[in-house]
Amino acid sequence: MKQYKYKVNGAQYDVTIDSIRNNVAKVEVNGIPFEVVMQGSTLTEEALPTIDTTVVPATATPAPTTTATPTAAPSGAGDGTPVKAPLPGVVTKILVQVGQSVKKGDVVLVLEAMKMENNITAECDGTVSGIAVSQGASVLEGNVLLTIA
Repeated sequence: MKQYKYKVNGAQYDVTIDSIRNNVAKVEVNGIPFEVVMQGSTLTEEALPTIDTTVVPATATPAPTTTATPTAAPSGAGDGTPVKAPLPGVVTKILVQVGQSVKKGDVVLVLEAMKMENNITAECDGTVSGIAVSQGASVLEGNVLLTIA
């Protein structure tokens, strides 16, 4: 098991590589487990570096865990009040669109964490001014998910 710390676009990631068998690496990113299929790589556990590095790792995107209709690409955070992730997890459903009116307490997004779905609600009345994530994206606690103006 090897542990690394990465910083990507200002966000800190703690990565643990548990094992590498054939071309599949079992890793944890900020406590969230992933199986990463490495294409065109002959990397083995023995060949992993033994020091922490700040090199930006290749992006590993987990498969969405639901069969919900895919949503449009993120529009960016936008101006207004940010709705932030209360815990790390995977975005499974985005229930609003940019320009849509919402009321405080409306469910705007579903975040899966530790095999549980968590409803993320609007923190104020307003209009969705930007969506910063897409379905299937992994987020960390405190990441901006969307904004309400």
